[in-house]
Amino acid sequence: MNMSQERLYHVLYGPHVTEKSVNQSELSNMHTFKVSVNSTKREIKQAVEMLFKVKVENVRTVNVKGKQKNFGRRTGKRKDWKKAYVRLAEGQALDVTAE
Repeated sequence: MNMSQERLYHVLYGPHVTEKSVNQSELSNMHTFKVSVNSTKREIKQAVEMLFKVKVENVRTVNVKGKQKNFGRRTGKRKDWKKAYVRLAEGQALDVTAE
């Protein structure tokens, strides 16, 4: 089942670059992305394969709760968001910094 191409463009928000994610990409060919909260693993896999022309082995997702923040006397909360760990197939490479 192929998702609409327009929907796949709205699944990935961008790479999530941290010290941990850079180490994972170098050691185990696993890349981290911020994704839409209502996206599925199948949609994430298809979006990465379509946009970057690579073969995805598997996808793991994590729902991240937004942090509590104080603004003077008022309290607020950042939005909840979703993170996807995408492992590429053997021999595949992905450079998220290049455009």
